[in-house]
Amino acid sequence: MKLVFYPIGFVKTTLTDIDEKDVKDLNAVIQLKSEFKEGLKGLEGFSHIIVVFHLHKIKSWKLLETPKRHNPEKLTLGIFATRSPYRPNRIGVSVVKLNKIEENLIFFTNKDILDGSPVLDIKPYLPERVDNLKLGWYEP
Repeated sequence: MKLVFYPIGFVKTTLTDIDEKDVKDLNAVIQLKSEFKEGLKGLEGFSHIIVVFHLHKIKSWKLLETPKRHNPEKLTLGIFATRSPYRPNRIGVSVVKLNKIEENLIFFTNKDILDGSPVLDIKPYLPERVDNLKLGWYEP
């Protein structure tokens, strides 16, 4: 089965390299295609949003990865147990701070979405209560 997605917009930011170290909070903008502008109604009241995007600069994937952050034991893990960008379908998901919306421009605080990334979807971040939460290998 083949799936085809079309971007609803593109990210503009100074972050251009997936391996850039010590990335601090960066200002970024999603330039939404004008035909989707009406879909932003009501989003301005949220402090954070979920951005689903295409990892357009990733050219390969792998099944094992050693996460660099929050992994003091340097464990090698299966790709689906990590947030690594080297995924089979190159789909990224990030929760970002929404700063403001002007027309079809969404201004947000960015840490990991690269410049030029095609945006596939945007959703408001709604916290969910999860009982008996376990965080596996992750150590904050």
